[in-house]
Amino acid sequence: MNLMEQNNDRHKDDEFEDERIMRLARQDKSEGDGQDKRPLIAALLGIILILLICIIVLLLLLPARKTDTTTSMDVEELQQDITDYAEQQKQNDVMPKTPEQGAIVVEKSDITSKAPDSQQTGTPDQTTTALEPETTDKTAIVVDIEDENDISYTKEFILNEMMPFFADNNLDAVWDLAHLKRYVKLSAGLKGTNSYYYRGDVDASGAPDGIGLAIYENNTYYYGSWSHGMRSGDGRWYRYYIGADDKITNNKVYQAHSYSGQWSNDLPNGEGAEHYDVDTTKLDVRERTLQNVIGNFTDGLYNGEMYANTVDYTGTVEEWEGVASNGVFELWRDMSAIGECSVWRKLNEPDLCMDIDKDDNKNQGMRELLKPKEDK
Repeated sequence: MNLMEQNNDRHKDDEFEDERIMRLARQDKSEGDGQDKRPLIAALLGIILILLICIIVLLLLLPARKTDTTTSMDVEELQQDITDYAEQQKQNDVMPKTPEQGAIVVEKSDITSKAPDSQQTGTPDQTTTALEPETTDKTAIVVDIEDENDISYTKEFILNEMMPFFADNNLDAVWDLAHLKRYVKLSAGLKGTNSYYYRGDVDASGAPDGIGLAIYENNTYYYGSWSHGMRSGDGRWYRYYIGADDKITNNKVYQAHSYSGQWSNDLPNGEGAEHYDVDTTKLDVRERTLQNVIGNFTDGLYNGEMYANTVDYTGTVEEWEGVASNGVFELWRDMSAIGECSVWRKLNEPDLCMDIDKDDNKNQGMRELLKPKEDK
């Protein structure tokens, strides 16, 4: 082989080697480029994953926020509804009502010119004391828990407050309310006016007719049936001895006086029951007093066979019977020689009688509802 051929072979080998080196270089470059792109791709995938997670979280939170907002709006609307209702009720309490809906002041002269003067819970004390029992000027404690000058305690508010308890026959609640200062003050404001406050059904002329509640002076109340301005039908009458003081005995035996039963012509007429709330701790030793009288009443007077019970200083209850005719008792024994008469006889012990003064055997009945003596 000559020198030229050797050079040509060497030259080819060099070119082949150079081409192989370049091919390897290109391969290394490609591999290097691939290795450089992998971190970038991983980073992009991580970002995409984070974005997906954020989107999912937002989708989950948005309904909850919407629910919270809706709930908040519902609460605000409910609170506003309650506020509006309370304001409406307050206006209903203090604003004057129409005769069909609320309390009115009823003058006796406005009801009927024939109304009897026996509506005497609305007359001054000096015209009624002649027929009241000796123990009526007793007292109970006035509960002072509110501002007596609070203008919200209108007659409409007070009548609306008490009437449901009368309707439910919740007499304990009625007692508690009647001893609040606002009730005592309202009743005292009627003294000498010959008027009473009324809430309930009325007739076309505005007079009580149907079921209603009346507040009189002297802490006196009537709840029940009315007919054209007159108490008529089934009804309950109460007088609470609040703030009164018996200057003579100062023993305050009686705390309240009531009648429950039939009415007509504005007075007890028919079957009924009279009751006194008695503080037995104020009774003297061996003293007893009437607590209940049950039977027939005619124009407020005992009339017919009557049943009574007494209570003494120890709290012992005894039962008695009597017979009266228009407020005058038949005598079980005549003791007029000593100025007394026996009007009650003890049940199961007919020899034991209860006496009263001879001069007192007249007008026996619901004396606080009777016509004053001087007007007869």
